Amino acid sequence: MLPEERAVEIIKGMTGTRLAFLLSPEVIIAVQRIEDSIKSQIGLDVVNEGVIQCLRRQHVICVIKDARFRPPPEPTVLMMGDSDLVIGTEILPGQHTHYKEMDNICWLGDDFVVFTDKVPKTKEFFLMPPVSFPELEQVPGATNIVSCSPSPLGDLIIKNHYGLEDDPKLASILVGFDIS
Repeated sequence: MLPEERAVEIIKGMTGTRLAFLLSPEVIIAVQRIEDSIKSQIGLDVVNEGVIQCLRRQHVICVIKDARFRPPPEPTVLMMGDSDLVIGTEILPGQHTHYKEMDNICWLGDDFVVFTDKVPKTKEFFLMPPVSFPELEQVPGATNIVSCSPSPLGDLIIKNHYGLEDDPKLASILVGFDIS
C-alpha cells in the first residue's frame, strides 16, 4: 500500500470521519485562489498559513468530519498584531477554566479571547496556523505533516467539485504531507 493510501485509511478509521480522499491538483489550485483573497467578517485580513503550507505538500487529503471528530491539538485561529505578537487565541475544549481566571483578557464569543495587555504597533490580522496531525506520524516516510481548515468558500469549492452535500453539521479539514 502506498503511503498516501495508508494515510487515507488511517483517517477513515478515526471517529467522526465521514469521508477522506486525496484532492486532485485542479481542486488544490482552485482552493489556493480562493484562500488568497479571504477577509474576516470584521474586515481584518485573514492569513490562512495552514492552508498555504498544506496545499504545498506532495499529498493533500480532504477529511469531511462530524462533531465526534477529535478536537485539534492546538488552536486553529490566532489574532496577531504586527507580524509575531499573539493578541488573541481560540480556546480549545477543556481550556476555558484556565482563561476564566485571567484578568488581562476580553472574551469574543464563547471560544476566543483577546489579551488586553498586548497592543500591536501596526496592523492586526487573523492567522490560521498549520496544525499538527499526529495520527499520520505512523505512516512510513510521511514528513512535514500539517492540517488546517479551509475557509467556508474553500470548503464549498471542494464539496461542489466532488458532488458532496453542503451540510452545516459537517466540516472539512485538509491534511498535507510529503513522502521522503
